[in-house]
Formats: sequence, C-alpha cells, structure tokens
Amino acid sequence: MNRYTLLLVPDQEEGGYTVTVPVLPGCITEGESLEEALANAKDAIRLYLEDLVANGEPVPLEGEPPRLEAVEVAI
Repeated sequence: MNRYTLLLVPDQEEGGYTVTVPVLPGCITEGESLEEALANAKDAIRLYLEDLVANGEPVPLEGEPPRLEAVEVAI
C-alpha cells in the first residue's frame, strides 16, 4: 500500500475540486464534493499505477510529502 499526497484546489466559480498528485505527473481528476474528489483521486492513482506496471515502468514512491506555503507580496 503506497501513500500519495493530493493537491485539492477549490473551483471558486463552479464549486467542487480539481485534484492533482504532485509525484505522479499528469495524474489529474476532479469532483463536485470533497468526498467525490477523494474517491476519484484514488481511482485515478490506481489506474495511473496500473498503467505504469503494465508498461514495465517503475512506480514512483513519495518520499517526504511536499509542503504548501503562502507568501504575501505587495503590488
């Protein structure tokens, strides 16, 4: 069982979330609710990893999870 960090970005206009998996380039999904976004992310990761294995490619393992920081910038 592998663990992957998700980045969930809320859609301010239409609601829901866009989900990316930083350690799996191109692994992107979405959901209309947090629960749906998380369920879709699990499915997307599973399919992504199955495709890697089927093609004989290594499965990326996440080391230290990425950090999310905010900075204030004056304009």
